[in-house]
Amino acid sequence: MLRTIAAVGFAVLYLILGIPVLGIEYLIGKVNPYRRDISSLRMVQWAFRVINHICGVKTTVIGFDNIPTDQAVLYVANHNSYFDIIITYSMCPTLTGYISKDDIEKVPLLNIWMKRLYCLFMNRDDVKQSLKVILKGAEQVKNGISMCVFPEGTRGTSEEMLPFKNGSMKIAEKTGCPVIPIAISNTRKIIGDHFPRVIPTHVIVEYGAPIYPNELSKEERKSLGKITQNAIQKMLDRAAAERV
Repeated sequence: MLRTIAAVGFAVLYLILGIPVLGIEYLIGKVNPYRRDISSLRMVQWAFRVINHICGVKTTVIGFDNIPTDQAVLYVANHNSYFDIIITYSMCPTLTGYISKDDIEKVPLLNIWMKRLYCLFMNRDDVKQSLKVILKGAEQVKNGISMCVFPEGTRGTSEEMLPFKNGSMKIAEKTGCPVIPIAISNTRKIIGDHFPRVIPTHVIVEYGAPIYPNELSKEERKSLGKITQNAIQKMLDRAAAERV
């Protein structure tokens, strides 16, 4: 419990002390929006790395060089824990917005940071609103901002992935941007079945080879979600086999 208390305490302190920083960042953005965005990104990444350290999360990263740095991409990952976001966001090489449940938009201060960092909030029960979010995500990719989605739609309760919802894959279909499959192993062990107690855990994050929608056949593009999920599953299986 001490790790949990320390991590939550740090997060709350960061958000409170970050209030004047948000004001400074706003002023920087008036002169140089890109500098504001990058500084905000690096500050949040630092905070997430501190939280990982407090919680005893050690990460092995594989395939990081598969990420193109000269264009925006769509990251697609499996989802078992809130730590999936904390861990992967701390490693994003360029500006990246995440698509999150709209409940998170109600969290004071956190919602401001997320909006500053191009995160979008989706109500999965509202088809019309969800479509608007996907179109906004595609627009951001066209403007050079990568997006990250968890197409299972919710956190899994086992190592088995839920079927991917195809809606979020339309960001890649509409923009032609590379899809980067991400396989995240072991994050459920950090806090999953024993909430709120945190257990130090070794996490494996593997970035797969880019999938280029424009290089797929018409039939394959219709199955982009399935192709991506299969790529993630192969990486998860490999990580599981190496742990045995």
